[in-house]
This record gives sequence, C-alpha cells and structure tokens, in this order.
Amino acid sequence: MTEVALEFPRSWLEFVDPAEPTRLFRCDTTWLTSRWMCIFGQGCRGIYADSPTSGCCTLGAHFADDDDRDRTIRWAAHLDGALWAHRSAGLREGIVALDADGDEQTRVVDGACLFLNPPGFAGGAGCALHHLALARGLDPQQTKPDVCWQLPVRRDFEQRSWPDGTDVEVVVITEYDRRGWGPGGHDLDWYCSGATEAHVATEPVYVTERVTLVALMGEPGYDELVRLLAQVGPGLAHPADAGGQPVAAPSSGVVGPTP
Repeated sequence: MTEVALEFPRSWLEFVDPAEPTRLFRCDTTWLTSRWMCIFGQGCRGIYADSPTSGCCTLGAHFADDDDRDRTIRWAAHLDGALWAHRSAGLREGIVALDADGDEQTRVVDGACLFLNPPGFAGGAGCALHHLALARGLDPQQTKPDVCWQLPVRRDFEQRSWPDGTDVEVVVITEYDRRGWGPGGHDLDWYCSGATEAHVATEPVYVTERVTLVALMGEPGYDELVRLLAQVGPGLAHPADAGGQPVAAPSSGVVGPTP
C-alpha cells in the first residue's frame, strides 16, 4: 500500500466545448483513465490515522456558495432517523457551523461531518445524504454538498490570452490531490487519489464518474471527451494504477463519502 509522489508526467487532452465555442476543456487523461475508486468501507484508511472509519469526512464539508448550502439544508430536511444517525444533533444545533476562518461548513459531530453515519448504524454506514439519494432513485450528486460529490475530481477555471488579443476560458478537469486541500493537505495521514490501494476499479474514472463529469462539463463536453479518448487512447498511465488489483464494486450496504 503506497501513496505515489505528487509530481509525475501526465497526459492532457484539450478541445473546444461543443456547447460554447469560446471555451476550451483541458482534461487530465492520466487521471481520467486511471483505475481510482472510492474504497470507503473497503480499506479506506481515512485522512487521519486516529479516525480511519471517517474517510475524508473528518473536517466537515465546506460549502461552495450560498446555493450549495441552501440545497444541502433542503435535502437534510428529508432525512429521518432511519437514515441519519445524527438527526437529533442536526435538529438541535443546526447543520451549518463556522470554521476557524469564519467560513460556513457542515457541523462536525463526534469527530466527523454530522451527515456521516458511523459503522454499525442500522441505516447504513457512510453519508446519510448519499443513502437518501439512493433510496429515492437519485444521483448522490443531487443531494450532497458540492465538494463531497466532486472529490477527488477537480475543476479549475483559467483564462488564456493570445497575442492577437483573443481571450478564451479554459476549464481544467484533473485530479483533486493533496494540494487541493490547501497547506493542510500535506499533513493528512493518508489520501486516496494517489494511493495504490484505491486504484483498483475495473473501469476508468471517466466511466465510473460519468455523472460527476457531466455535472462539471455538461453532456456535450463529456460526450466529446469520450469520443476523443476512443481516438487517442489513455496516454500516460497513473503511477498508482501499477500497485492495485481490480476488485468488485462496493456492496450496496456500504456507501462511501464520494459517489
């Protein structure tokens, strides 16, 4: 079980967004064709060694914006005690708390996000909002905070200027590695995106994370990515793939913090 270095050669695929000709996608094919998968409940060590069953939920989820916060609150209102272990705490103390910098995030209860059900909970271990989505036949991307369903896929926005005065927006789709967490990311005891034990999926990330990528790129952008990958192939391999062995998909009784 090895976590690879942060810097290694990557292949990139760049193309015009079919839905917006003035926008480019720059996609990290080394990441998108890797065999990473969420292994919560199947060997995930958690980002902190003293909380291995909390996955990446130990710190709570920071909201991307007011809409993200409000949407999470609305879905939480649909959770009952059968699906949510910390419902009483959520009703009593509220869902939203402030971090040390005054930024809004989900409240931390018993050392993790209040939506994280502990091992042995009758309604299922893992994210209560994830369980809610599955129970209603929805994609978890609809019910969970943005950072939770996106991780560890990262979307960045860049501006490219050409000497002729032309400007173009570049949407970068890549791996959300330790550096995405800020300076504290280097202090995590373990992180899955570069860990060999998490690179064990039987299909590549661009297939298993289709719903996430469609949400981040739009359907036309995602379809173009798939079409071009079929032409050019995977490119450079992710070094974490080399140490993993394919495993079966997670059982329905264990729901990880990411879809």
